[in-house]
Amino acid sequence: MILEYYRPEQLDEALALLTRESPRTVPLGGGTVLNAPSDRQVAVVDLQALGWSGIEQIGRELQIGATASLQALMDTESIQPALRRAIRHQAAYNLRQTGTVAGGLVSGDGRSPFLAVMLALDASLVWQPGEKAQPLGEFLPLRKGKWPGAVISEVRISTQTALSYEYVARSPADKPVVCAAAARWPSGRTRIVLGGYGKSPLTILDGEANEGLLDAAEAAYLTAEDQWATAEYRSEMAVVLVRRCLAAIE
Repeated sequence: MILEYYRPEQLDEALALLTRESPRTVPLGGGTVLNAPSDRQVAVVDLQALGWSGIEQIGRELQIGATASLQALMDTESIQPALRRAIRHQAAYNLRQTGTVAGGLVSGDGRSPFLAVMLALDASLVWQPGEKAQPLGEFLPLRKGKWPGAVISEVRISTQTALSYEYVARSPADKPVVCAAAARWPSGRTRIVLGGYGKSPLTILDGEANEGLLDAAEAAYLTAEDQWATAEYRSEMAVVLVRRCLAAIE
């Protein structure tokens, strides 16, 4: 339940509100999560008036405003086709129009195609105040913590990275029960992420591909059983999808 709503036009005002101890005050982007029915009581700071909705290519890097919509990112010409595909798989058109890039990263779980692909791309979060950059992979384990007076203003990804995304699901429109994303930089660095289960996707490789990679993919889901799929099925499909992703980026 939303107790209080604020829409500041200045960063200092937003940060002052987010610093409050009571009531609990959290940032609001598109509202697709916070506007859903919930028992928790919070005050929200709408970030839409802070001018963080732009998307700009700077050299080999795409700088994405935190409140840019998923649809706006999907429509950006310079993104990889696999990222576009993952965004399309993430949500239907109406939700892509309202859901924000930062919101998707903060609230996404292990079944989020968008979160899996952005983790494979080693996306960087820029925090205010101070323009502090933080790798997405470093942030994910800390999402349930508290950051008084801090807010994500921007997300940055490389556009020079080869990227692939593969998945299996109960139906074409359903969230994946297993997905894989692979990114390869011009230097040869390769990053592979598995999704479809749990609280967040898993990075199983960040470096050079090796013979043990497929074993790691299989082992990642040995206990990953829920109402959507068995652990045995997930382990088997993880190997298949990683092979497909590697073939695509090579």
